[in-house]
Amino acid sequence: MSDSRTIQKYAAASFLFVILSAGLLSAQKIREGAANPGEKMVPNGDGTAVSAPMDEASPTGGAVVTGNGINYNGGPVLQGNPVPIYVVFYGNWNGTGSNTPETTSLVELFLNNLGNTPYEKINSTYGDTTGNVSGNITLGGMIFDTGSQGTSLTNTKLSNIVTRSFSNGLPTDPNGLYVVITASTVSEQGFCTQFSGFHTHQTLAGHDIKWAFVGNPDRCQNSCGLPGGPHGPAIDGLINEITHVQEEAISDPDLNAWFDSSGMENADKCSSNFGPTQSCGAGCQFNQTFGGQNWLIQENWKNANGGACVQHL
Repeated sequence: MSDSRTIQKYAAASFLFVILSAGLLSAQKIREGAANPGEKMVPNGDGTAVSAPMDEASPTGGAVVTGNGINYNGGPVLQGNPVPIYVVFYGNWNGTGSNTPETTSLVELFLNNLGNTPYEKINSTYGDTTGNVSGNITLGGMIFDTGSQGTSLTNTKLSNIVTRSFSNGLPTDPNGLYVVITASTVSEQGFCTQFSGFHTHQTLAGHDIKWAFVGNPDRCQNSCGLPGGPHGPAIDGLINEITHVQEEAISDPDLNAWFDSSGMENADKCSSNFGPTQSCGAGCQFNQTFGGQNWLIQENWKNANGGACVQHL
């Protein structure tokens, strides 16, 4: 990997995991250890964190609002209006369980309608020295890779999948986020045991590319599924993790913008919080409605009014 902190992320990720109260093992984990004097904890994108020297001074500007339980550490945010999300469905999505075209269509519907919702606008409370996150996203493209890197993935193979997508229908866009979503027949080092997904950045094709991994919880519903939602544990767990990684990748794309003193990014701080829910039938709960569908997704940290986990701005 070209980025040393990406290497640190992968090294640290092999040691930490926690199961959330909802039965969801997520990319947002407890941290091991604490910063020493003169150091701070910085995120690795998978919920782990490492210590690093404390900046002597953080940049300030009209777009940067601090004092709400999360810190600005000087890096950029993604300000696109909208920020494009590029999806690579990897593996066999014409199979059984949630490995189906119905699932991919639901993800497409979700991403096409998430932008500018009161929920996504929570991210607009984050900015850098030149401007704020817009709170708007769009599905910039969606392709299928049936198995160019096999069914047992490593982090290197994941970055190969992203690079391959540039010549397989997706643009090379340093201002967007690429999300590799794997079918449950595909394994990935750390998935199901350390995390359900993560985000990172890496120089690919000469650009600083932001990308994320999300696995299909049908491979491990007990650790990565989200029971009690409107679409079933696997699909709801998948949608929830997509929600999580895009929140963090937009507000902390290069792992040097927004995180707290323990290294938690905004979605990390709310990973087990879903807030008030409504009933959608026996044993079924939801907390968001858009795109003609009910959704059960985690809250996000609001960088305003002292800070809190909220469902909408």
